[in-house]
Amino acid sequence: MIGIVKEFQLIESYFTGRAQSRKDVAVGIGDDCAIVEPAVNKSVAISCDTLVENVHFFPDMPASALGYKSLAVNLSDLASMGAEPAWMTLALTLPEVDENWLADFSTGMFEIAEYYGVALVGGDTTRGPRSITITINGQVPEHTGLTRSGAKNGDWIYVTGTLGDSAFGLDLLRGKAQCNEADREYIINRHYRPTPRVLAGQALRTLASSAIDISDGLVSDIQHVLKASNIGAMVNVDKLPLSKELKANVSDELALSYALTGGEDYELLFTVSEAQKGALEIALAETGVKFTQIGQVCTGGKLNLLLDNQPFEPINLGFEHFN
Repeated sequence: MIGIVKEFQLIESYFTGRAQSRKDVAVGIGDDCAIVEPAVNKSVAISCDTLVENVHFFPDMPASALGYKSLAVNLSDLASMGAEPAWMTLALTLPEVDENWLADFSTGMFEIAEYYGVALVGGDTTRGPRSITITINGQVPEHTGLTRSGAKNGDWIYVTGTLGDSAFGLDLLRGKAQCNEADREYIINRHYRPTPRVLAGQALRTLASSAIDISDGLVSDIQHVLKASNIGAMVNVDKLPLSKELKANVSDELALSYALTGGEDYELLFTVSEAQKGALEIALAETGVKFTQIGQVCTGGKLNLLLDNQPFEPINLGFEHFN
């Protein structure tokens, strides 16, 4: 352990006093366990992610961005299920006590926690190679949680936002790509500070037949849906939503490859039946989230990528954790 006195001082200084207050937290930080009180007729959705230095993030990643992203990726999981964020725990493993780093990390984390109303209710600190583990809990009305397994033949396939920016941002940080100075900050922030589509996920609860968040790349994640639903899909890659910043800095082919295989966009991929398309337009318009129809579910169990109605094979960027 970092040390009993030091550990309690860290928790008190940087986390306890800044935790979001929620009426459904009966016992929060400071006891052996937290006690929360889920709302009546709601189920609890739980997700956990660990980020490890030199595996999931570079050592020089700004601490505030790391705090923000550590929680954002968990919120994206809740969004894909249509859940409302509620409570979280945080486990920090640190090589040393760095108070400036802790101050910045907690600022970034609480920025997004406060925005989405998430209460920090417990956690742990220990000494070792730097890693962050967050377990997040959300609530969803009973029997309305979205899953990967409901896609049906004929359903339409949609994504939120734009795709490919985060992977391009990672390549900029790696020194494997170049970008004009006017677009650099935007692209890197798309990697450092993804936007979890929480409100969109909630709007989709009674409309979408399946959903998943795009963390490993569109090609990889859509195939999770196809496998779970025992179905196939046709995706028109010329319809993929690409930001003007991405298109201004890479070739058309590379932009499509970033969008298809790059990873860490944390947008939502979802399917909707023909009967629900009209309701979808209304529901997502109210959230302010842009969405794009990119293809259709079909029989056959395979993913078919088409460009101008011809088979398309992207440059294989395949998402992988960096070393």
